[in-house]
Amino acid sequence: GWTNKLIFGDNLQVLKALMDDPEVYDKNTGRGKVRLIYIDPPFATRQEFRGSQDQKAYQDKIIGSQFLEFLRKRLVFLRELLADDGSIYVHLDLKKSHYVKALLDEIFGEQNIQNEITWHYPDNFQGNVNRFPNNHNVILFYNKSSSAKTKRVKIELRKAIKRDVRIWDKEKQALVAARDENGKIIYKDFTYRWADDVWGIGQSSVTKKKSAEYIEYPTQKPEELLRRVIEASSNPGDLVLDAFPGSGTTAAVAEKLGRRWIMIDCGKLAIYTMQKRLLNLRQEIGNRGKPLKPKPFTLYNAGLYDYKMVKALPWDEYREFVLKLFQCRDKKHRIAGVELDGYLGQDSVMVFNYKKHEDVILDRGFIDDLHKILGDKVGYKFFIIAPAASVMFFEDYIEKPARGRAGVQTKYFALRIPYSIIDELHRKGFTHIKQPIREADVNDTIDAVGFDFIQIPDVECDYLIENKKGQMEVDKSNKEAVIKIRNFTSNILSKKPLKFENRETLSMVMVDYDYNGEIFDFDDVFYSEDLKKNNWEIHFDTHKIDNQMMIIYVDIFGNEKREVKMLSDFQRRTK
Repeated sequence: GWTNKLIFGDNLQVLKALMDDPEVYDKNTGRGKVRLIYIDPPFATRQEFRGSQDQKAYQDKIIGSQFLEFLRKRLVFLRELLADDGSIYVHLDLKKSHYVKALLDEIFGEQNIQNEITWHYPDNFQGNVNRFPNNHNVILFYNKSSSAKTKRVKIELRKAIKRDVRIWDKEKQALVAARDENGKIIYKDFTYRWADDVWGIGQSSVTKKKSAEYIEYPTQKPEELLRRVIEASSNPGDLVLDAFPGSGTTAAVAEKLGRRWIMIDCGKLAIYTMQKRLLNLRQEIGNRGKPLKPKPFTLYNAGLYDYKMVKALPWDEYREFVLKLFQCRDKKHRIAGVELDGYLGQDSVMVFNYKKHEDVILDRGFIDDLHKILGDKVGYKFFIIAPAASVMFFEDYIEKPARGRAGVQTKYFALRIPYSIIDELHRKGFTHIKQPIREADVNDTIDAVGFDFIQIPDVECDYLIENKKGQMEVDKSNKEAVIKIRNFTSNILSKKPLKFENRETLSMVMVDYDYNGEIFDFDDVFYSEDLKKNNWEIHFDTHKIDNQMMIIYVDIFGNEKREVKMLSDFQRRTK
C-alpha cells in the first residue's frame, strides 16, 4: 500500500525520479496522479553580491533570471505529475509574483488561472517605513484543466452574525433576498462565511513562542492557510505534493485532513523539523486537541528513490569509478579471507558488491558479521563504499571494540554514493562528473549533479563534564555536559580548492538527547553564530542524556557528521 514520503534532496532530481513511480505517474497514459500541489519557493536563491551599486543592480537581474529558470524547470515536471483534474497553488511575495504569473500562464495556460489569492496578515506590525506597510503575500491558483473542481471553504466566525438569506432568482438571474409568505425578508444567524480571494489570517500563530503551532522555523506558514488550500482542491485520500515544504505545514495539515502526501526539501534543518513535527501532531488545525499518530511515512535520504538503477550498472567499471570518486588506491588484497578492494590512506576499503550479494543490505548485522571475521586484523578505521540506498544505519560510522587490544575500537565508515551520481552514470556513462568550481555554485541545486554527494566534514570535539557556573563541587545535581568544538573542516568537491578558516563552514549543530537508535528526533539546534559567541561550546544538563544522544554537525553545504554518544563518553574537564 501507499506510504507517505519525506524526501531529502534536490527537488528537480526527485521530481524526475517520481515520473518512474507508478503510484505517482502513469507512463502508459502519460497522466499524473497528484491532485494538489502547493509550493512556496525561495524568493532569493544566492548570497548578496559584494560590489558597487551598479554591480549590485546587474547582479539582481541575474539572480532574477536564474530564479525564474530555476522555477521553470520544476514547474514543467510538476505539471506532468499533476492529475488532469488537479490544481497548483504558488505562494509568492510582491517582488516576483508578476514574473511568475507570466511563467504559470505559459506552462499551465492563461485560461486555467482561477484566482490571485491575497493572504493578508493584519497582526504584522512594521515600524516607521517610508511607504505603506507590506502586510500581504499572494498565492497564484491554477487548475491543470477545466475538469478540476474547486469546493467552497467555510470560515468559522468568532461571533454569529444576523444576515438576510440569499436565494437564486432564475428570472432575474441573480441572488436575491429570500422572503416569507408575507413578503418580509428572512434573516438567519450565520456562524460561518464562505472564503473569497482575500484571506485574513494572522501570523502570530507561527511567530509567537506561546502559540501551539510555533516551532521556531523562519518561513513557517499557519495551518489555517493550508487548510483552505487543501480543502478547496482535494478530497480525503488524494495525493498532495509540496516541493519546498520547509517547516512541514503542508504535510501536517494533509495528515490531519486524511490526504496522502509527498514532501521534498534540500535543507537538513527542514527535513529534521518536519520529521519531529509529524511525530508530535495534534488532531485540530492550529495544533490543538488530542495527539494524532501519523500514518507511516518514509524518510528518503538524498533522493534515494530507486535501487534498481544501481543493479543495472556494469560491476567492474562501477568498482573502478567509485574508488576514484572517494580518492582510494585501487589495490585488491585479503584480510582473514575477506576480499578487499583498496586503501584510503593506510586503511582498507571494501566496495560493497551488489552483484554478488543481491539480497544483502548494509545494516548493523552486516557490520557485526564483518567484525567477527576481521576482528583485530584491521586498524582504527575501515571503509565500505556502497550506494546510499543500501545503507540501513543512520550514523556515518559504527564503532566496534577490537578484540585483543583493550580500549581500542575500530570504526566502520560507510561512504555513501548518492542517487544523482548513479543517475548520471546511467545517462552519460563513466565520465567526469560535474563539480562546483566556485563557492557560490555549491548551493546552486539547479543542475548540480553532485549536489547530494556527501563529503563528511572533519570534526574534532572534546566531550566534557564540569561544574555548572557558580557551583564548587561536581555532584549529580550540578553537573553539566560540554561539547567543545576544536576543529571543523568541510571536504569540498572542487576543481579549485576553497580556503576556509577553522569552523568557518560550520552551519549548525543539531542534538537529540534521547536518541532511540532509529529516528533522529532533534531537541535543540545551535547555530554557528551563537556557538562562536560561546567559545564554540555547547552546554546542557547531564540528566538530559537518558541512554544515548545523537549529535549532527552540519556544514554550510549541507554535509553532515553524525556522532552517537553516551554519558560515559563525557570526561571530567581538566585544567
